[in-house]
Amino acid sequence: MTQVTFKGTPMTLIGEQVKEGTVAPDFSVLANDLSVRTLADFEGKKKLISVVPSIDTGVCSTQTRTFNENASGIDNAVVITISCDLPFAQAKWCAANGLENVVTLSDHKDLSFGTSYGVVMEELRLLARSVFVLDADNKVVYTEIVPEGTDHPDYDKAVEALKSI
Repeated sequence: MTQVTFKGTPMTLIGEQVKEGTVAPDFSVLANDLSVRTLADFEGKKKLISVVPSIDTGVCSTQTRTFNENASGIDNAVVITISCDLPFAQAKWCAANGLENVVTLSDHKDLSFGTSYGVVMEELRLLARSVFVLDADNKVVYTEIVPEGTDHPDYDKAVEALKSI
């Protein structure tokens, strides 16, 4: 199991972490309009799932923007940002930042995504900063759980993994 800290404080991750080479588990999250979204909603597409503790913070905002700028133009791919922020806060952030085509999903309701992917920080009830790249058949081809929650993920490696499938 990956050891994670947040601002230097050790965190306990809940759930079983997904491994490269396995089929990604399903999840149930909320879109900005409060509709339920699952992995099946992105069937047939390559997926870069960018996971952030809270979208309206510096590193999380940069992560969301960077992945959308660098990966959204890849053929048959979708970039999805998931956090525990309320759907209303995610929509407000997107509007304030002029991002109309960003897919933001909320795991606030029941932590379905975070538990299924092993990235819920128990002490904070937030998701650990992480990245998952899935092929069109939902096979996990890349994972990164960032060891310190205030650090950036490896943007280049994640985008390269998406391009390579």
